[in-house]
Amino acid sequence: MERFGHDFRDPRLLELALTHASTHASADNERLEFLGDAALTLIVSEELFARPSQLTEGAMTELRSTVVSRRTLARAARELGLDADARTGAGMRGRTPPISVLANLYEAVLGAIYLDGGYGSARAFALRTLATPLAGTERGVEDSNPKQRLQHWAQAQRSQLPRYELVGTRGSAHARAFLVRARIGTAAFPSAWGRTRKEAERWAAHEALLEIESAGNASSVP
Repeated sequence: MERFGHDFRDPRLLELALTHASTHASADNERLEFLGDAALTLIVSEELFARPSQLTEGAMTELRSTVVSRRTLARAARELGLDADARTGAGMRGRTPPISVLANLYEAVLGAIYLDGGYGSARAFALRTLATPLAGTERGVEDSNPKQRLQHWAQAQRSQLPRYELVGTRGSAHARAFLVRARIGTAAFPSAWGRTRKEAERWAAHEALLEIESAGNASSVP
C-alpha cells in the first residue's frame, strides 16, 4: 500500500498485523509485534550509531528508548491510519485504541513488512514513519536532562520535588551497580540500574518521564 511505502506480496501478513488479540481470532498480531519490536530496536540502534556525533552508549540507549517509546509509536500509528484499520474485539470498537494497542499495531506492521520485503523494506518504513522523532535526536542528549525535566514537571504539576530511593545493589565493592526508583509524593515509578548512584538516578528519572508520557501527561512534560 502506498501509505506504507511497501507493496505487500502477501496481503495476509498485513491483515494479520492489524488483527489485535482482543478479537480472539485463531491468529492475531502478537508474534508479528514481537518480530517488529526486535527489528525496530536494531534499525534505530544502527541509525544512532551512524550519527557523526559519536554518541556514547548511554546517550544512544536513552535516545533509542525515546524513539521507540509507546507514545512515539502510537503517534506514528495514528498518522498511518492504523487506528481506523485495526481489527479489535467488541469491547474496543467505537473508541480510540489506547496508546499501548496503537504502538503494538505499529510494531506488528513493521514485522509484517520485514517478513514480506526483508530488512531493507522494514528499515525504509521505520526511517520514514519515525523521521520526526529521529530528527529530534540530532540535538543529542544535551537538551534532555531527565532529572531536571522530571523536577520541572513535579513542581508544575504536583508542587513537589522528586525523591530518589535506593532499592538495591549488586556486585562487589569495586564493581557495584545501583537500583534506584523515583517517587513524587506517594507515586512510585519504575526502577533503573546504574553503575553509580547518580547514573541510576538519571535512568530512574528517564523511566518516570516515559511512564508520565505513556499515561497521557505528555503535553505537560517540559
